[in-house]
Formats: sequence, C-alpha cells, structure tokens
Amino acid sequence: MTGLKLTQTVPETAHRGGKLTAGSRVVPEETPIALSYGGSTHAVMMATPGDFEDFAVGFSLTEGIITDPSDIESTEAIADEKGIDLQIILRDEQNEALVSRRRHMAGPVGCGLCGIESIEQAVRKTPSVSGSTLRLSEQQIIEAVALLNGQQPLHFETRAVHGAGFYVPGKGLIAVREDVGRHNALDKLVGAAARAGYAGSTGAVVVTSRVSVEMVQKTAIIGSPFIIAISAPTALAIRTADEAGMTLIALVRGADFEIFTNPHRIQSGAIADVA
Repeated sequence: MTGLKLTQTVPETAHRGGKLTAGSRVVPEETPIALSYGGSTHAVMMATPGDFEDFAVGFSLTEGIITDPSDIESTEAIADEKGIDLQIILRDEQNEALVSRRRHMAGPVGCGLCGIESIEQAVRKTPSVSGSTLRLSEQQIIEAVALLNGQQPLHFETRAVHGAGFYVPGKGLIAVREDVGRHNALDKLVGAAARAGYAGSTGAVVVTSRVSVEMVQKTAIIGSPFIIAISAPTALAIRTADEAGMTLIALVRGADFEIFTNPHRIQSGAIADVA
C-alpha cells in the first residue's frame, strides 16, 4: 500500500521567552490497524500506518500464531476512512490451529479480561533463553544504542515515536523500525529481522522505550537473550527477564548503563568480578 502519510504538519502556538508565537509542528499519524486472519479480526492496534508486512509477520510470531514467516501465505493492507484492515492469510495448518484457539477462548469471562478466563492465562509463560551462548562486550552495548539513536528519522522529525533495533555483533543494526506504540515498533522489528533471515538468538533487541513485561516476553519468544533499553524497566519485567535467563540492560546513557539481570553475558573483567 502506498500514499499513506506517516506525519502531518499542524498549526501550533508556541510559548517561548515569555512570548506567544504562531507556528507549525510535524506530528506522527496514529491509525487503528486491525490484524485479521482469514477474514476475522484478531486484534486492533493504534499504530503508525507503515511497514505492514513486517507488522503482520512480527505480530504473528510474537503472539505464537506462526513459527516462521513462511507460515503466512499473503498479506494485504486495506484502508478506509476509519483505519486499516491488515488481512493475513495463513497456511492451512496454522489457520486451523488459530481457529481452534479462538474456539477455546470463546465463552464466559471470569476476570474481566476479554477472551481470557483466568489471570494465569493472561500472564503467559515466557520461554527460557538461558541456553543462549551469545555474549556482548560493554563497547557493543554502547554501540548498539548509539547506532539506534542515529537511525530514527521519524523520531527526529516528530519527537513522538518509539524505536526498536536488532543488533548483531559484527554487523551492527540489521533492522530498525519506528512506531507510535512501543509494542508495535518491536513487532515490526521482529518481522523485519525474520523476513531478512535473522534468528532472534543471533542478536540483541534494542529499544528506546521503557521495558515492560510484554517487551521482555516478545524478546524471549524470538529467542534473543538480550534486551537493551534507553529507558527504565518495570519490576515485573525484571522478574520475568530473570526467570527467562535473559540479560536486561537499561538506562543506557552514553558509556553508562545499568544491568538488572544475568550480567554473565557481558564480556568484561569488571562485570565478572561483580558477578
């Protein structure tokens, strides 16, 4: 799909130096995107209207609907005045599994969560990445964030979107995606990396947003043992990363950063002494 605008220029009145001045500002678009499988809507996300195929693949992978991009036969983004319907056609086996999953989820809701009958179902099990042999040096961690900071054109234009990158040692950032939603940016990144043939276990997820539990879960689902963030993590994200054997690094500021879980993956004599 072409012709969709990622930004709009809007009028504003700025207060600077004690004075009001009329001007304009570039802001990002935010559009409802329905992810539909076999003609049935599975989820609706408020997102930046772009990178649709990456979004379809990434969302399907992190939600456990598919295990490989080839499980999707086709995608088509259809726009109308209300939003975008991202229609995803799965291979027969994956489609049958999704239909069965929907059938299982249908029924009375006991805890107020749509389609989920218990809190245990809402807090899904996070895969373990403890067996990963990937290691990063301190300099690679610093480099990953520095590279991400330089590859966010939509953020530089609007200052209002999140970024996510996939860092592979020796290759740098092999993909970067941006979106108004941090989960969407990560899903689009996952899709881009998978479509390019990169397994999650070969690199680190790098994000500009805070690290919530969902960000940790999505990172673990693709098999990456690292999540590196510019912002801070939540307590549940830290517990989840620790249980999954993931290395969570946050608050990266220049050469400074904080390690919250599994520091043994970082190649450094100083870190080794602390561990």
